[in-house]
Amino acid sequence: MSITTVGIIGAGTMGNGIAQVCAVAGIHTILVDISEAAVQKGLATVAGSLDRLVKKEKISAADKDAILARIKTSTSYDDLNAAQLVIEAATENHDIKVKILKQVDALVGPEVIIATNTSSISITELAATTSRAEKFVGMHFFNPVPMMALVEVIRGLQTSDATHAAVQELAKVLGKTPITVKNNPGFVVNRVLIPMINEAFFVLAEGLATAEDIDAGMKLGCGQPMGPLALADLIGLDVCLAIMEVFLEGFGDSKYRPAPLLKEMVAAGRLGRKTGQGVYKY
Repeated sequence: MSITTVGIIGAGTMGNGIAQVCAVAGIHTILVDISEAAVQKGLATVAGSLDRLVKKEKISAADKDAILARIKTSTSYDDLNAAQLVIEAATENHDIKVKILKQVDALVGPEVIIATNTSSISITELAATTSRAEKFVGMHFFNPVPMMALVEVIRGLQTSDATHAAVQELAKVLGKTPITVKNNPGFVVNRVLIPMINEAFFVLAEGLATAEDIDAGMKLGCGQPMGPLALADLIGLDVCLAIMEVFLEGFGDSKYRPAPLLKEMVAAGRLGRKTGQGVYKY
């Protein structure tokens, strides 16, 4: 199955990034959000990203115009009927995702594949809320989507071989490297990454070192391009906390308990770059 038209629900950071890589790859893209302001903001983000590529002479101005022309914006799920694959890229909240997925499932044709960009929620469980569990899959992109090469393709218990193969092929068309992952809380990357970030908050709270020194230690000692606390600010402290809570509930193991400092900072609204302050000020 060759996918030539993709629908994306959510024009935020992940959604507009996915829309950009799809349009760059020549795929017709339908970007949907709840308001015209939201979709226009997402489209403006894509345009700004493409402007930077024009300035670097990686694409031409004509290329930019052609890419943007492949992105159709909408506030109606009805427009998703033209897609062969719909990717849900809403906020990392179980109830919100289930509500969206049920609406999409009821609207699009039975041949359409539905994917979720969740970073931690069970694919098997989300698939079971739809009438097409065999055509449901996880397609986890990483932020920033245009820059990051990886896509985790997560198979639920019900995901068919044909669905898995179609989504893997699409990831390659997008210039990404897909890895196949079994359904489990956090999948592979976040299963390793987020507990490391959580541990950095424990270390910070215990006063073992400053945030700057913790990050410098991990960058210089482990070769990481960004320290765990700076990365938490980039990801969003609320997202890190939500994933740790999924781990704690999913595994029932106290080693996944969220750091109290992480919880407190989220309660204070210090979520990282998106709010101007997290571990660091921006």
